Amino acid sequence: MLKFLFVFVATLLSWQVYSQDTVTVMQYNLLFYGVNSDWCDPSNNDINDKDEYLKKIIHHNKPDIFTVNEIGNSQAIHQHLLDQVLNTNGVEFYAKANFLSVAESNLVNMLYYNSEKLMLKNHTIAQSYIRDINVYELYYRSDDLGNGDTAFIICVVGHLKSSSGSANENKRKVMAENTMDYLNQLDDNANYLLMGDFNLYSPTEPAYQAFLFYENPSLRFIDPIDQYGEWHNNDDYSHVHTQSTHANSNGCAASGGMDDRFDFVLTSQSIQDGSQFVSYIQDSYWAVGQDGLHFDKSINDLPTNTSVPNDVLSALYENSDHLPITLKLMVDKSLGVDDWQATGFHEIRIINPVNQQLSIGLDAKWRTHLKIEILDLSGGILFHEDFHVEKGNAQIEIPTAHLNAGFYLIRFIDGNGKKMVRKIIKN
Repeated sequence: MLKFLFVFVATLLSWQVYSQDTVTVMQYNLLFYGVNSDWCDPSNNDINDKDEYLKKIIHHNKPDIFTVNEIGNSQAIHQHLLDQVLNTNGVEFYAKANFLSVAESNLVNMLYYNSEKLMLKNHTIAQSYIRDINVYELYYRSDDLGNGDTAFIICVVGHLKSSSGSANENKRKVMAENTMDYLNQLDDNANYLLMGDFNLYSPTEPAYQAFLFYENPSLRFIDPIDQYGEWHNNDDYSHVHTQSTHANSNGCAASGGMDDRFDFVLTSQSIQDGSQFVSYIQDSYWAVGQDGLHFDKSINDLPTNTSVPNDVLSALYENSDHLPITLKLMVDKSLGVDDWQATGFHEIRIINPVNQQLSIGLDAKWRTHLKIEILDLSGGILFHEDFHVEKGNAQIEIPTAHLNAGFYLIRFIDGNGKKMVRKIIKN
């Protein structure tokens, strides 16, 4: 049996024309990085010290997408983080987004990315009330990029108004609604990540309601860890708290210990179902350094926090009063398009995810023959049928109600024996 599986996998690789890659995302409030104030100054928040802490955190997590809040409103500071933290110790592949700033705030957002995997297509601002909320559109550097085919990830990065009270809740609501109305003008079926320090004390706050229950149902965001509850000062949610890493303040960091969930990465439906080549990897979401055992304590208090190495834990404590959020995405993108374009088809389109039937759209160059097979991941053929396709556009429907939920492969074989394999997701 093992020999069969080895042969099958080797065979699959010989005609596979899609690739899968993992993209690691990290969102982090850096706590006045490169900014001095009456309470955060070089004596308790020195940028050179923070650089060393950040190096340890970055090296441990190795993000491909790194979004930050509370970085100084200065191109020089943004370049400093790139040069002095990210592209160090032999690493040279990180790049940053272009600098945009509209709101009159000394604290802004920025996105950094692994340029070996991703490229920045566009950077806009969704809204600028109190602080900018930035929209960064990235695309994956797949092998078929030259043919204009790739996967996109749009990071919407915000830092909502801080502090409790109805007046501040309303300000957060305005910022959230402005952002959602902006996104509503774009493609509501895109791969969105909504991320940042939202300063939310409860999921019933209007800002969070705007994100999760927006009037356009196609644009509603999802909490990947499904933790909808009264987080504030509630030890039932100690495993998702992100602030504060300090029980006692050093003058810059907020005190009180771990008792708030302020930091989030929310996903669009398309990332949850993988319908646009990008999918959330289950159980990959984590507030780095959160072990669930330090409610109302510093993260480095007793009991000993073993969730990360000691030096990383110290860096998390010293660098910021927030914990970073990480998650992983799977990018599933077609390759080998040149070979397929030599066949009788301009294009074959699959609509994912699949429910009761699989819909396949075809654009044939001429009248031709096509064999379609559905396989399970062990190589077993669950469906096979031959089709005669006329020139032009055509639609093929294949019943799939009998398939269990999960992942399958669909193999296309044209009249000349050319093969193409894609993945389908059955709900």
